[in-house]
Amino acid sequence: MGPTILSSVLCCLSDSDLSMRTVSTPSPALICPPNSHILQNGKGSSTSSSSVTGETIAMVHSPPPTRLTHPLIRSASRVQKEQANIDRLPDHSMIQIFSFLPTNQLCRCARVCRRWYNLAWDPRLWRTIRLMGETINVDRALKVLTRRLCQDTPNVCLMLETVIVSGCRRLTDRGLYTIAQCCPELRQLEVSGCYNISNEAVFDVVSLCPNLEHLDVSGCSKVTCISLTREASIKLSPLHGKQISIRYLDMSDCFVLEDEGLHTIAAHCTQLTHLYLRRCIRITDEGLRYLMIYCTSIRELSVSDCRFVSDFGMREIAKLESRLRYLSIAHCARITDVGIRYITKYCSKLRYLNARGCEGITDHGVEYLAKNCTKLKSLDIGKCPLVSNIGLEFLALNCFNLKRLSLKSCESITGQGLQIVAANCFDLQMLNVQDCEISVEALRFVKRHCKRCIIEHTNPAFF
Repeated sequence: MGPTILSSVLCCLSDSDLSMRTVSTPSPALICPPNSHILQNGKGSSTSSSSVTGETIAMVHSPPPTRLTHPLIRSASRVQKEQANIDRLPDHSMIQIFSFLPTNQLCRCARVCRRWYNLAWDPRLWRTIRLMGETINVDRALKVLTRRLCQDTPNVCLMLETVIVSGCRRLTDRGLYTIAQCCPELRQLEVSGCYNISNEAVFDVVSLCPNLEHLDVSGCSKVTCISLTREASIKLSPLHGKQISIRYLDMSDCFVLEDEGLHTIAAHCTQLTHLYLRRCIRITDEGLRYLMIYCTSIRELSVSDCRFVSDFGMREIAKLESRLRYLSIAHCARITDVGIRYITKYCSKLRYLNARGCEGITDHGVEYLAKNCTKLKSLDIGKCPLVSNIGLEFLALNCFNLKRLSLKSCESITGQGLQIVAANCFDLQMLNVQDCEISVEALRFVKRHCKRCIIEHTNPAFF
């Protein structure tokens, strides 16, 4: 029922644009530029410039009247009602349909009639706000949205738990400060790619949103640290020792993050379980040492493309022991078999390892991995030229639960090694052998024994 009715809703919205514009006139100060993108989430978007002003109306004006007086508009409305029959649905069904709509369409729904206005602003539909687009005025949008959502609880938006504004380049510290001031129950914030925000704005959010658990600031090049504001530290230290409740932190592509900043993050975010530091090129083994002192509960860690991380850093990461399940060290050229041995000796419950481009890893490193991490499910050792069929044999005889294996550009791998893997790892679902010299017969052998396996290859004779 959902998709069919949802299509009817969208058709109804499209046909009623003229009547909706006639209902009210927006305040000139709140009209977005004509070429702006509308509010959207990851599932939907629109290019209609008139929708921008329409959404502003929906957010700041009173609900539309129940009856239109102009005869032309009244007749159009009657025809539309006969076509859609959407008003026959009960409120709970309408709310369920609205829950599938992106933010921009939900705001348009609020302009159709009084009933839709009340349903569209049901608190259950506003636990999440998604704003995406390079040109959208995010600061203004957040201000207007939070003002409307605070209507029943002045200055505080208690229902909002998730804000996603990824890729909104016009987001500034002002927009984050609006969130910090109005959303004390915020649990998830994603501002990836918003490179205009600074440390101070992030400090405000983590200080005023004590329940924040998920923070994504990837690509925010000005962010160098995560900490409480000075005022919050003084006020809250007797209560929880200056701790922040963040468990998931993504700081990928924060190029200016250094060891000292990582030290501060670790000291304040001791409950971290997921940490991603991809392409934080200034991080060294010393930063990882700080991290392991304070954050002993990390389950997933990525230091991909951190070129200064070496085997000594692996020795520090190994202190996580059996808690570590996911590790990415791709393109860390200073890591060798020694580092792999540290990890495999102590982190026996490792499930995922990405070591692509670690050219110092050999068959000995793969042997340590296979014999100690027997529950491994995903392994990427692409572009490791020193790994050969011998290493694959160790994997095949020990890691029977292997589901994903990438051997891209492994020059020493042949069809013989793949056949050994296929004969033992029946649950294999993905195999990448691009740029490897693998015969068609070997690929067919893999397909026969691992029937659900998707093979990524560069052999034009195999299809």
